[in-house]
Amino acid sequence: MKKMKKQLVVLFFAFCASLCWSQVKEEPMDSISEKMIIIEGDSILRSSIDLGEVYVFGNLKFDDYKSKLRYYILRRKTIKVYPYAKMAAERLVELNDSIDKIKKKRHRKKYTKKVQKFIEEEFSAELKKLTRTEGQILVKLIHRQTGTTAFDLVKELRSGWRAFWYNTTAKMFNISIKEEFHPDLVHEDYLIEDILQRAFAVYRLERQKTVLDFDYATLTNKWGGKVKKEK
Repeated sequence: MKKMKKQLVVLFFAFCASLCWSQVKEEPMDSISEKMIIIEGDSILRSSIDLGEVYVFGNLKFDDYKSKLRYYILRRKTIKVYPYAKMAAERLVELNDSIDKIKKKRHRKKYTKKVQKFIEEEFSAELKKLTRTEGQILVKLIHRQTGTTAFDLVKELRSGWRAFWYNTTAKMFNISIKEEFHPDLVHEDYLIEDILQRAFAVYRLERQKTVLDFDYATLTNKWGGKVKKEK
């Protein structure tokens, strides 16, 4: 009887082993690993990995040495002022989110003035150091990041007269705070966008998506990645 029990136990384990083996043969581990991916820190099996948008940058084409020099000067100035435009966009989002939560108009006005003072103190010292061309690039980038011109931002946060005064003062230095960013229409704006995308790709600048509706790849096809002579 003991011998028979022992045989039955052996047969049972042999049966289980053969069943497991048949299941493994039906779906080999290699094929499972080929189909599913385990991402570190994520216990859920995935059939694919979501990748961000990647651009393959071609070599820029320069008409001459002057156009090459112009591009590198533009690059230096764009990289310098972009963080201010990014910060302005972030402050605007914070301001709007906070204002939406404040019900009373009087309290909203008080809070807005407080934020305005903070922004002015935060920016004014640094912005005074900018050159005329750097200031104009900044105005364009503010429009790129917020979808609103610097003029309209001042008008919204201050009074229309304040916006007029700011614009008049800016014109004395040949800067328009009504300037918009149109890389699909203005070649220099396309170059600014090209500079930003290349800087984002190598993590020289922290990427912040534009709120404007344009596609960099389409722009590159249109302009041909060419830096033209300055007219």
